[in-house]
Amino acid sequence: MKAAVLHAAGDLRIEDRAAPVAGPREVLVEVALVGVCGSDVHYYEHGRVGTRVVRVPHVLGHEASGRVVALGEGATTHAVGDRVALEPGVPCGRCRECRTGRYNLCRDVAFLGAPPTDGAFTRFVAIHEDFAFALPAGVSDAAGALIEPLAVGVWACRRAAVTAGDRVLVTGGGPIGLLAAQVARASGATEIIVTDVNERRLELALRVGATRAVRAGSPLPEVDALLECSGHPDALAAGLGALRPDGRAVVVGMGYGDETTVPIALLQGRELWLTGTFRYANAYPAAIALAASGRVDPEAIVTRRFALEEAEAALRAGREDPASVKVLLAPQS
Repeated sequence: MKAAVLHAAGDLRIEDRAAPVAGPREVLVEVALVGVCGSDVHYYEHGRVGTRVVRVPHVLGHEASGRVVALGEGATTHAVGDRVALEPGVPCGRCRECRTGRYNLCRDVAFLGAPPTDGAFTRFVAIHEDFAFALPAGVSDAAGALIEPLAVGVWACRRAAVTAGDRVLVTGGGPIGLLAAQVARASGATEIIVTDVNERRLELALRVGATRAVRAGSPLPEVDALLECSGHPDALAAGLGALRPDGRAVVVGMGYGDETTVPIALLQGRELWLTGTFRYANAYPAAIALAASGRVDPEAIVTRRFALEEAEAALRAGREDPASVKVLLAPQS
């Protein structure tokens, strides 16, 4: 099978690789579409994300949908031909975090596209059957590939306790921010403000359900919840400053480095809640239901599709095209 293989920072090659075989309780999935995530771009540009380093040739990609083509021994959840969305992180199932339902915090997770686990920029992927979720007929392959970032938005809104009548500020109009804004709207938020420096993303935010789109740095109204999706320290400071007393802030975006500053006096004086997120747990069913019902439209953020042979161009698209928001790869084309 063809695969887009990263050898080192800036060195991506299209190569032939042996197709995987479904192991016990695994399914073999033929990938239909796979989204390009900011972490994929970071691996391509820097050869690492945090402590995960590309030391041997590695296949990127973790936002995938596809079709089950083979079943491993003991796999009973799916039938050959089923369309599925892949939840890319398969945890150990034994640690305290897994046993208490917070498997996103498992320290022994195998995550597609994160070294040493190869990802989905290729034709076939084998994964545990419990982490392949059936897609309803009304959910396209493109929407299925975006269930993963949509799950991030679902988890962020859960962590922020977004509910009916809330005023929600989303800082950062990238894919995660735009999907989180849609989830906030589906959760009953009556006012959703999205900030960004990119005018085209602000225009898109209004098309997908934001009630206001504000250029970053402009004055902000008081809000009940902050979803910080940009990874920029200034956005976090501005967002915290906009929170009402007892407001909730969730840091979703990555990009702060090892540390940043937080206005402690503000947190104490207003008794603000501040937490981070790391991926998601038990969020896929809700994400799929939101897409199936039409309350969230994941495809609305897709700006371009690429063939697998164009993977390098797909990884550069966000840097080179101001209009780019979310791009997809089609391994079968």
